[in-house]
Amino acid sequence: MYSPLQLGIKYLKYYVTASNGKGHGVHSPFVFEFITRVLNDDRQFYAYQPIENLRKLLLADTRTVAVKDLGAGSRVEKTQSRLVKQIAHSSLKPARFSQLLFRMVDFYQPRIVLEMGTSLGVTTAYLAAAGNNARIITMEGAGEVAALAKKNFEKLQINNAEMLEGNFDDTLPGLLDREKRLDFVFIDGNHRYEPTVRYFHQLLPALHEYSILVFDDIHWSKEMEQAWNDICKHEAVNLTIDLFFIGLVFFRKENREKQHFSIRF
Repeated sequence: MYSPLQLGIKYLKYYVTASNGKGHGVHSPFVFEFITRVLNDDRQFYAYQPIENLRKLLLADTRTVAVKDLGAGSRVEKTQSRLVKQIAHSSLKPARFSQLLFRMVDFYQPRIVLEMGTSLGVTTAYLAAAGNNARIITMEGAGEVAALAKKNFEKLQINNAEMLEGNFDDTLPGLLDREKRLDFVFIDGNHRYEPTVRYFHQLLPALHEYSILVFDDIHWSKEMEQAWNDICKHEAVNLTIDLFFIGLVFFRKENREKQHFSIRF
């Protein structure tokens, strides 16, 4: 993984070279609509406050849980026994990104949403709250963390989220045998090149023209940048948006030529 200094330098370069976040000069109607109606939607939706109240509780939670890290590891903690507040601090997506995912689900209205990497369930809660009529399937490899996430779903009265526990290498093939169509996928579970690209290829048969993939931490390491670049170049992908900390992948046939955007957020 990149050091905080390296990541800071990369972010500065992204910020200087990326398109402005207001949509000026963006000629793609789809991307302009995304910027103006989703990315820059500053409304305070009904679901935000209860979920952020839960986040505050988790950031102060001193309970200890066992964590079997099946991915590339944590930037902060590498031990198998962690405080809940440490997991919350290092693993939860910041509110601005979780709320962006909420707005994307709210705007595009996917029916089947897959999240690969539940953690404590905060982002899951945003996805589920935005898609009241959607089925949310979330995957978590650490059993005790998954149990905490389930309790958090109960606190927030979330009843449209299904939890799959276990290593993604074991649970994803079975899920794809069962679910032949996925509309929205958030991949946040294994920050290494080989599994990230492999998951992408495994997911492809279940994706369609209007599916949306969101990859977390695309600039987290050299491996993740390589994975992101290779996914952007794949023949099935015709539109990508780099928001630095997350990357968005689209398959819309209206985009006859492959397009890539870096947009400040």
